[in-house]
Order: sequence, then C-alpha cells, then structure tokens
Amino acid sequence: MTDEHPELNGYEPGDGKPLRSKRTVMMMRVVVVLALVGLVLPGIVTTFSVAASSAQSACGVWVAYSVAGQSGADARFEVFGPGGIGWECYSDGAFGGDEHIASLGLIPGPPRLPLVPDIDA
Repeated sequence: MTDEHPELNGYEPGDGKPLRSKRTVMMMRVVVVLALVGLVLPGIVTTFSVAASSAQSACGVWVAYSVAGQSGADARFEVFGPGGIGWECYSDGAFGGDEHIASLGLIPGPPRLPLVPDIDA
C-alpha cells in the first residue's frame, strides 16, 4: 500500500466506530434546524406584517373612493379569492354584507385609482 499511495504513509485505519455518537449527531441536526428557523421566520413574519399594513392602507383608499357614505375597509389575504391568490379589499358595514371592491395583488402597493369614478359601483 505504501507504493501506491505515498500520502497515506503512517495512516492507521480506525476501529470502525463513527467519529460522533448518534446522540451528538441528532443534537447537531436539531440545533441547525432551530438556527435556520430562527433566521428565516422573523423575515417571513416581518414581510407578512408589512404587506398586511400596506394592504389595509390601500384598501381604505379604495373604499373611500368607491363606496358612498361611511363604510369600513377590510383587507384579507385569500388563496381562492376573486383576483386569485393575494390581498382582496372588501367594504364592511353595507346592508348587503361585505362587498368586494378591488384585488390588491400578492404584494400590495399604492392604489391605482381611475380618473373618473365608476357610476355602476
């Protein structure tokens, strides 16, 4: 063996046992998973709270523009909503129940209001 691989001179194979016990390996995996969750979860929570805040703000502008009289605004995240997956804007307090006003999209931004109000709404 010394003739084929001179870099292995002086190497003696171990006794076949793993370097770390199963308990140590499991604890290391748990620590790594908890660390990854600790890094990723705050970003997800922050992104969702910022999106909810901007959706509520945009929905308030849409409702004030579209609904005559005093009506509350409610922004909801829906998977199977009228506009597909994303934030949907509803007016609250109407006698007919909640009325869909606008689809705000997956990442809500400032509302793009039409120049002339819709007479049918």
